[in-house]
Amino acid sequence: MAEVTSIQSPSSAPPSTAHAAHVAIVGAGISGLVTALALSRRGHRVSVLERDLPPPDGGADRAFFDWSRRGASQFRHPHAFLGLMCNLLADNYPDLLEAFIDAGARRFTFAESLPENIRASYVAESEDERLWMLLCRRATIETVLRRYVAQSPNVTLLNRQRVIGLQTGAKGALDRRPGQPINITGLLRDKDTPFEADIVVDASGRASKFPRWLAQLGITVPEENDDAEIVYYTRHYKLNPGMNEPPRDPNKPGAGDLGFLKYGVFPGDHGHFAFILCLPTAETGLKEAIRNGATFDSLCKSVPGLEAWIGNERATATTPSFGIGAIHSVWRHYVSDNEPLATNFFAVGDSAIRTNPLYGRGCSTGTLHAHILADVLDDEANPIARARLFAQRSEDELRPIFKASLAEDRRGIARAQAEMAGQALDKPKSLKAWFGMAFGDALTAAAAKELHVMRGLNRTINLLEVPGAFLQEPAVKRTLFRYMLRGRKRNAAARRQPGLNRAEAYALVQQSLAP
Repeated sequence: MAEVTSIQSPSSAPPSTAHAAHVAIVGAGISGLVTALALSRRGHRVSVLERDLPPPDGGADRAFFDWSRRGASQFRHPHAFLGLMCNLLADNYPDLLEAFIDAGARRFTFAESLPENIRASYVAESEDERLWMLLCRRATIETVLRRYVAQSPNVTLLNRQRVIGLQTGAKGALDRRPGQPINITGLLRDKDTPFEADIVVDASGRASKFPRWLAQLGITVPEENDDAEIVYYTRHYKLNPGMNEPPRDPNKPGAGDLGFLKYGVFPGDHGHFAFILCLPTAETGLKEAIRNGATFDSLCKSVPGLEAWIGNERATATTPSFGIGAIHSVWRHYVSDNEPLATNFFAVGDSAIRTNPLYGRGCSTGTLHAHILADVLDDEANPIARARLFAQRSEDELRPIFKASLAEDRRGIARAQAEMAGQALDKPKSLKAWFGMAFGDALTAAAAKELHVMRGLNRTINLLEVPGAFLQEPAVKRTLFRYMLRGRKRNAAARRQPGLNRAEAYALVQQSLAP
C-alpha cells in the first residue's frame, strides 16, 4: 500500500436510503452530534440519547456559565477547532458554519497567523484557504451545533436518558460460539427499559461505559492505553472594556514548553480567552499551588507570551483555576484479529480513539470519525464486513495522528524527567539523539522565518495531512539542510521559550503564597 500523505476527507455524498437504518447514538457531545448530522444527511433515522439537559436559552455566555454538562468533563477546558474539522463542516454544512460565526466564533486564517516579518511579503496560495481554524469556547460550538442538529430532519434528541446496558439478540451472549460476534439490537435504559435500534453508536466520550457493558456479556475489548503523565489547569478571562487582544509577537509566543511547564493561550468569542498550564504529574508542589487563582496568574505573568494578555489590567478572570488529569492516549479495538467483537455497533471519537487533549485534536478526529462511519454505512450493508471496513478506515485515517500524538507525549515525558532530575537538555547521549535534536532545532528555526516551512507545518497542525508529511517535500528538505549547516547553537535560540525556569517557578510560588 502506498504511504498516505494527506488526511482523506470523507465524501460529501448526497442523502442515500440504500442502507437506511434506525441509529441510536449515546452522547450528545460534539462527536455524537456530528455523527447524528452526518448519518441523518445520508437518510438514516437517528435518535441521540443524552444524560444531561439541553443548553439553556440565550447565547454563548449563558451556555458557558450556566449549562450543567456533567457528562463532558472537558466542557469548560479550552478546545482547538482545527482546519480538518472546520473544512469538513464548511464543505458539508456551510449554513452551520455561518451559525457558528453569527454566535461569535471567529475564523483565524493562515495569513493572520504570520509574524509581521513574513506578512509584509506574503503571497497567498490556493491551499491557504483551508489553513484556518475557529476561535471560540466549546460551549459556543456545542450550543449552536445542538440546536442545529435538533432542527435536522430524521434526528430526535432525547435528554435525561440514563443508559445502563446493551440489548443483544434473542439468545444473548451466553449462547454464542467462541469467536462469534455478539449482535447488538439496542440499549437498556433506566429500570431496564429497552430502546431498540438497528445500529448503536457509542459517542459517550472518555468515560464510556460500553467496554464494561460488553465485558458483562463476555466480550473483552483489547485496548492500547498510554499515560501522558500530565495534568493541566485552566483559567478563563475576559478582556476589560476598551481593551483588545495583544498583537501576535513571535518573540513572545502564546504557547510553549519550558520543560517543567507547558503553557498556552486560547482566544475565544465575545472577548473571552483562556490559559492552560500543563505540568508533569510528579510536580506535586506546583500542581497544588496553581489551584490558587492568584498563584496561577503569577505564573502566567512570568511568561511574556501570556503576560501580554492579562498585564496592565487588560483582562479580568471569570473562573477559578481548575484542572483535569488522567490524560491517556487510548485506542479500543472493537475488531480484533480481523474479527468483529460485536455487530451493529460502532464507537466514534474519544469513545474509541483518544489522544492527549493538550494538542487540541479530539474535535477534529471525532468529526472525521463520524464521517468515516457515514461513508462505511453507505458503502457496506453486511454487518461483519462493515465492522471490518470501519476498523480499517479508522486505522488508515486516524492511526497516523494517534502515533504522532503518542510520540509527542513520550518526548514530553522524557523532557520533564530530565528537567526534574536537573539534567542538561542540550547534551544528548548518542549521535542519533544529537541528530534528532539538531533536526528539531533546525525545523523550529526555519518555521519561524521561512514561509513554505510555515505553510507545511500549518498543514500538519490543522491535520490536513499525515503529521510531518511536509518534511518530505524537496524544498523543505533543502531549507532544513541549510539551517542545520548553521549549527545547533544558532538554531537552538528559536527553540528556547522566554519564561522562568523551574527553580524560579518554585520561588515565585512561595512568594505568592506568603502571608
